[in-house]
Amino acid sequence: MRAVLPLIAFSLAVLPTQAQARDYGQRGALFPIVERDLLKQIHSRLVQLEKSGETARLNQELKRRTIARVNRPNPVPGLTSAQESRNWIFDPTITLASDIRGAQGELIHAAGTRVNPLDSVKLRADLLFLDGDDPAQIRWALEQDSKAKLILVKGAPLELMKTRQRRFYFDQGGKLTAKFNIKAVPARVRQQGRILEVSEIALPTRKVRP
Repeated sequence: MRAVLPLIAFSLAVLPTQAQARDYGQRGALFPIVERDLLKQIHSRLVQLEKSGETARLNQELKRRTIARVNRPNPVPGLTSAQESRNWIFDPTITLASDIRGAQGELIHAAGTRVNPLDSVKLRADLLFLDGDDPAQIRWALEQDSKAKLILVKGAPLELMKTRQRRFYFDQGGKLTAKFNIKAVPARVRQQGRILEVSEIALPTRKVRP
């Protein structure tokens, strides 16, 4: 019996396909596929938008929004005006997770090495963070070292560059203020040897003349 089973299995495997398949005929009504091609629908819709002038309107709106975003980027959320001054130290030293190699494959730093970027790249000028819509903060920033980099967390950098004749940057997405843990402005970041000193500076309240 054991010898017969492999023989039966082999015979079933080599039987013609016709011996295993059956034609059951047509069951139920058949209808042609009438669904429109997706690309044709998209093209048709675009043609309609072009003819109606909607495409031109959308392009103008996109252009307007882009210009507005460049002229006045979204303010960095969560920041306030400094009510009291505070200082702290920021150590930029990092521990390498993998080897750093040169163009020829030579080992520059092995994984696990502690590296301080300030040993090779100096912070040549102070970083000043400020609210560009606050005249007091703008005045304070312009009174500092003329080489300092002025970084807005709110305001219109292009307009300020035109009126103040100084280059203004913007902390897009709040990446720098988050990195230095800055919670209030104006603030300053300056190098002190192999570390950075971060300061939030409470500006004196100006007396209003009667």
